[in-house]
Amino acid sequence: MHILIGYATSEGQTRKIAEFSAEHLRAGGHEVELLSLDEARGVEPGRFDGVILAGSVHVGGYQKALTAFAKSHADALNHERDLFLSVSLTAAGDNPQDWQGLEKIVEGFIADTGWTPDRIEHVAGAFRFTEYNLFQAWAMRKIAKARDPDIDTRSDTEYTDWQKLAAVLDDWAASLAG
Repeated sequence: MHILIGYATSEGQTRKIAEFSAEHLRAGGHEVELLSLDEARGVEPGRFDGVILAGSVHVGGYQKALTAFAKSHADALNHERDLFLSVSLTAAGDNPQDWQGLEKIVEGFIADTGWTPDRIEHVAGAFRFTEYNLFQAWAMRKIAKARDPDIDTRSDTEYTDWQKLAAVLDDWAASLAG
């Protein structure tokens, strides 16, 4: 299968997830085109057998590049076999209020773009304390400490479950063939 993986990232975890996805699907025998949505001019999703779009939640929404791509290609995406990887720290937890908020963000994204993904998977992200600017570091340390009082805010913490993501990719790729 010929698969497009388009991603938008803020601190790099979604890029890492997209790269892992590409490598995993290639290892399964698929042809994969990996693309930052910031550089997605001229890409036509309709020429692929399947499309994966990935973006992360920040300040109540997804990256502008992801939203713009999904909106401008909604008709084609709605006729493709697709998977949306929604990356967030909420996906690492089990707080019902956080999950309700995340579902509202996804619903808003779908309403805004007109794209209704065939499948949505929530993937846990990461705290990138070593990469934040001064204000981001302050805000993210406060958020992190509220979630996990024992977290070391001097180093990065990754929550992505790579085995679970691999299983999701395998299941989705199998659905393309079937």
